[in-house]
Amino acid sequence: MRAIVISGYGNPDKLELREMPRPVIADHEVLVEVHAAALNPVDAKIRAGKMWPLLTYKMPLILGNDIAGIVSETGKRVTRFRPGDRVFATLDKRRLGAFAEAVAVSEEYLAPVPAHLSFAEAAALPLVGLTVYQALQLVNFQPGQKVFIKAGAGGIGTFAIPYAKSRGAYVATTTSTANMGWVSKLGADLVIDYKKDRFEDLLSGYDIVLDSVDGEDVCRGLQILKPGGHLIALAGPPDAKFAHAFGANLFVQLACAALSWRETITAAMKGIHYHFLFVYPSGEQLRDIAQMVEQGAWKPVVDRVFAMDDMKAAFSYLEVGRAKGKVILSVK
Repeated sequence: MRAIVISGYGNPDKLELREMPRPVIADHEVLVEVHAAALNPVDAKIRAGKMWPLLTYKMPLILGNDIAGIVSETGKRVTRFRPGDRVFATLDKRRLGAFAEAVAVSEEYLAPVPAHLSFAEAAALPLVGLTVYQALQLVNFQPGQKVFIKAGAGGIGTFAIPYAKSRGAYVATTTSTANMGWVSKLGADLVIDYKKDRFEDLLSGYDIVLDSVDGEDVCRGLQILKPGGHLIALAGPPDAKFAHAFGANLFVQLACAALSWRETITAAMKGIHYHFLFVYPSGEQLRDIAQMVEQGAWKPVVDRVFAMDDMKAAFSYLEVGRAKGKVILSVK
């Protein structure tokens, strides 16, 4: 089968499209013929080696987290799916493989694709949907709370805004001048043009900040939270609490503590909770998300679709950070 692999960490030039052995499934697994796969910022970080030593992989490594496709084979203990089913999932980060023509997936990670979605739209759902679902679950979100979502036009933002609104939140977000009207239509109550204003100069008294922007100062979000509020960092830095829960060794826990000391101490001084969120796969949660999509509360936003042969261009486009919604690889 064709797959996008790396034999070592580095820039997009490390990406190769090559023939790899088809997966052999275990009794609890399903073999999925992949039709579409989504690119996520974490895929670029893994390719560049930025997730080491938290995540270590054997090379060559087939990249990719999010899939949508058709079941072609099921293991002996699989009861929920059968060949021909349209399914989608995010994979365990310890075992990737979405950027390939076929992948073995644990039954518990899979959910049926909403009937009216294309494979490209379905592939856009899993990681962003689970991220927002788990983030709000982590902080025990309640209707009426004020939520600030950075980068409203990005992959996370385009799901988080309508999701939080559908659950009774007051939502503020940021975007560029060109995307102001478009992001407003997603449901945000307040849209800030980050090219003209600093959000911390305009906002205060917020309950939750969802920060998915890599390379920016996370502590900016602490300034708008009220005491007892929650800052959820999706791009980092990871803290010692997360590393311990993840099962990392003592060295990694100490390294994470060192990376996040400023955010952790600043949050503690302000009486705010700092969380680093690392999403886990869940077919059960994806079913809830799919139901929301079927009810019309949200529609996946696909920015561009690339062929597998254009994988380097796809990664380069992703890493520019200007996509409106998700970047997708068409596998079949």
